[in-house]
Amino acid sequence: MEVYWQGLVEALRLLISGDRTVFEIIYRTLQVSGTATLFSVLIGLPLGTVLALSSFPGRKLVVSLINLGMGLPPVVVGLWVWLTLSRYGPLGFLGLLYTPTAMVIAQAIIASPIVTGFTIAAIQSLNPKIRLQILALGASRLQLLWLLLREARLGLLAAVIAGFGGVISEVGASIMVGGNLKGSTMVLTTATVLEVNKGNYEIATAFSIILLTLAFGITAFLTSAQQRGR
Repeated sequence: MEVYWQGLVEALRLLISGDRTVFEIIYRTLQVSGTATLFSVLIGLPLGTVLALSSFPGRKLVVSLINLGMGLPPVVVGLWVWLTLSRYGPLGFLGLLYTPTAMVIAQAIIASPIVTGFTIAAIQSLNPKIRLQILALGASRLQLLWLLLREARLGLLAAVIAGFGGVISEVGASIMVGGNLKGSTMVLTTATVLEVNKGNYEIATAFSIILLTLAFGITAFLTSAQQRGR
C-alpha cells in the first residue's frame, strides 16, 4: 500500500509542479491516441455501416475477420508495422519508424476492427421495420442512412469509447514501432514500463495514476455525451 500512496503523492507533485517532461508525455499520449482514434473512427464507422446494411457473397467471412481483428494481439500489429516501416520494408523509404506517426499507424490498426465490429452490432441491433417505415415516409437513401445512424448513436458512441480504450492502454506495439524515445515517442504507457524496468516504482505508479485519470476523464466525457443521447 505504501507504493500506491507514494505514487499518488508523486503524481500530484509532478502535476502541481508543472513538470515539463511529464506534460510533454501527457500531450504526446493525447496526440497519438487521439489521432489514432480519429482515424479508426473514420475507417470503422463507414465500413461497419456498409457491412451492416449490405449483403454480398463472402460477407460472413469479412465480418468474421473483423471480429478476429477485435482481439488482434498488439505485439503482432507492432511486428507487422515494424517490418513494413523498417529500412528494408516496403515503406521503409518513408522513414517513419520510431516516430509518433508509426505509433499512430499501429494504434489505428488495432482500434479500427474494434470500431467496425461495434458499429456493425449497433446498426444490426435496430429493428428491421424501422428501415421500412423510413422508406415508406418517402426518405431518400441519404436520409435513410442518416436516420439509421441517429437511431444507433448510443452504440456508435460505444464504438468510439471502445476504440479509444483500445489505443490509450496499448503498450506493446507502441514500444516496437516508437522505440520509447524520450522527448520524441515516449507516452504514458511506455514511460510506465521504462520506470518499472529501472526499479522506480513510485514514478511508475505515478505515471499509471495519471494515465488512469486521463483515460477516465475522456471516457467520462464520451459517456456523458452517449447517455444524453438516450
